[in-house]
Amino acid sequence: MRLAPSLALLGACLVAVPVAAPCLFAPPALAQQAGGGGAGGDEHAGGPDHPQRSGGSERSGGLLDLLPADAVSAHVLETPTGPLPYSATAGTLALRGQDGKVTAKIFYTAYRAKDRTPGRPVTFAFNGGPGAASAYLHLGLVGPKILPFSGDNADGSRPVLRDNPESWLAFSDLVLIDPVGTGWSRALSDEAAGRFYSVRQDAESLAKAIALYVRDNADLLPAPKYLLGESYGGFRAAKVALAMKNSQGLIPSGIVMISPLMEGRFVFGNDNDPLAAALQFPALAAAELERQGRFDREKVGEAERFAMTDYLATLAGPWPQGEAAAAFYRTIAGWTGLSEQAIAPTRGFVGDLYAKQAGGPGRILSPYDAGETHVDAYPESVFVRNDDPVLEGYTRAYAAAFSAYARDSLGFRTEMTYTLLNEEVNRRWEWNGGRGGDSRVTASIATDLRDLLSTIPSFRLMVAHGYSDILTPFGASRYVLNHLPPTLGEGRTQLNLYRGGHMFYTRDDDRRQIFQDAQAFYR
Repeated sequence: MRLAPSLALLGACLVAVPVAAPCLFAPPALAQQAGGGGAGGDEHAGGPDHPQRSGGSERSGGLLDLLPADAVSAHVLETPTGPLPYSATAGTLALRGQDGKVTAKIFYTAYRAKDRTPGRPVTFAFNGGPGAASAYLHLGLVGPKILPFSGDNADGSRPVLRDNPESWLAFSDLVLIDPVGTGWSRALSDEAAGRFYSVRQDAESLAKAIALYVRDNADLLPAPKYLLGESYGGFRAAKVALAMKNSQGLIPSGIVMISPLMEGRFVFGNDNDPLAAALQFPALAAAELERQGRFDREKVGEAERFAMTDYLATLAGPWPQGEAAAAFYRTIAGWTGLSEQAIAPTRGFVGDLYAKQAGGPGRILSPYDAGETHVDAYPESVFVRNDDPVLEGYTRAYAAAFSAYARDSLGFRTEMTYTLLNEEVNRRWEWNGGRGGDSRVTASIATDLRDLLSTIPSFRLMVAHGYSDILTPFGASRYVLNHLPPTLGEGRTQLNLYRGGHMFYTRDDDRRQIFQDAQAFYR
């Protein structure tokens, strides 16, 4: 889907770049630390029982010296099955160059159950962008604290953290990682930072960080190791899994992908690509059903069948004419909420129109969740010019909320800004040897998934999407999974769908449902 000129990056995940093409990410949130939001009753631990980690307090010079020593604290999470004592570590891991000198420090937050049982998994989680920090998954889905966007905080203006009874800590230890340039992860210099801003170097650096953490926590070596990634983070997870195996000798047990990018051609490709349009169409229909209060999974299934038959065949054929064209445009209008008059000049490629026109006069849609409409700040414009209501709106509250939580509850105190989204990282990102353009279109993890499933017989994959996400539509992931050889994918891969959009977990019901689904997947 093409986005209008000023829509920026791809948040929790992906971001849409200016002038048309969805990228994976959003403009940088330079939120400063804020007070409040901490939980009471927690003790900060230290001393000989908590040795210095790989990041340590080593003086590296410049901005890295603002990163304090690791902070370890003890907590208890109340869950439906009873209290869960756990330790939390907020700290850094040092990455070094060939000369042995520190080139960057990776910030992470680790949660480990106090009474671990043999075989308990550990999950390494990150977001996407490129350029997004892990606060989305951390405070939105898996961590012991969540930031609800409801009631007084529906717009993010009054953030208060609360316990997360559906924390994935119930069935897995958690290590949430911020890639270089995001959160509190920084390179020694701007020149050094550039060496981390590419698909391959990013994957290798995160695989190395995971290996360092396992080295410092030797009891995790025999534990099943899972990766969790959102949006570009799903793409990243496949690359990191291979780097773990090939460069670090760590064999991953599985991956959970949230709203992933799998094939660049379905997100960044030509806006006249019939297959890309057909794979996006069911999400457009699902969002329209949601907006009308008529959401029904069977109806979405009908939209999928139409998209992969008459819709795809017509887009791939000659320009429709006469009554056949009129009937075709009427059908599209019925599914999307667009007018037949608006559809006709596009011959059915409606991705460019959808966010601006499908919501009705004076309303726009966010590609992150097209199931809701928002006031159009620029109704006179032909294209969407707004800051994105989701990415640039309430979800920005994750930055200040996490800063306060890390300081007040985890004991990690720094004057450094927690960078939720870094546009500079996204702008400088190298895909397949280039930046933006065609290099993104060819980005793919299809072969990576085949290699992982082939070389690791126990490896499994869970993919989760929101129906109303039109940025990384569920149809694209279904296509990739359906085209895996049955001998690889059958019984080892799954696609789970939820109401809501790209960050569907901000809805309480969906967060509870994916908690149950993930618990079953790990089990």
